[in-house]
Amino acid sequence: MNSIPGSDGRESPQVDAALLLIRIAATLAFLFHGSGILFGIFGGPGPVQFAAFMRMPTVAGYLVGLAQVGGAIAVLSGILTRVGAACLAVVMLGAIFLVHLPHGFDVTKGGIEYALTQLLIALALLFAGAGRYSLAGLLPPSLRKL
Repeated sequence: MNSIPGSDGRESPQVDAALLLIRIAATLAFLFHGSGILFGIFGGPGPVQFAAFMRMPTVAGYLVGLAQVGGAIAVLSGILTRVGAACLAVVMLGAIFLVHLPHGFDVTKGGIEYALTQLLIALALLFAGAGRYSLAGLLPPSLRKL
């Protein structure tokens, strides 16, 4: 898997470890919230109630939940990290513009603070990839950078 080179031009194990920690931290929230949307667990609404609350077609509830759970699994495992990060970024853009933006920045007032943080983490992983500590090596070489 490609990695960000260290200052000496070689791949850095510290950067790979940092990417792994960022992948773990980011995906915990997405697995939790996505499971609530997709499966109705952890007190979540399930896809039908989520879609109704958002005033969207029911299929949107399934797609948002799947993007969060599938994207989180991809990012966490390092398999198709960039595809998963793109899914998570799209979900966060939707959360920012459809839910949080009218409430300002402060997360305690329902603002964009946390959603923006998760968006930026997803974008960073989209650019950087998973690093060496991932399961991407199990994929064919043509798919490893996705």
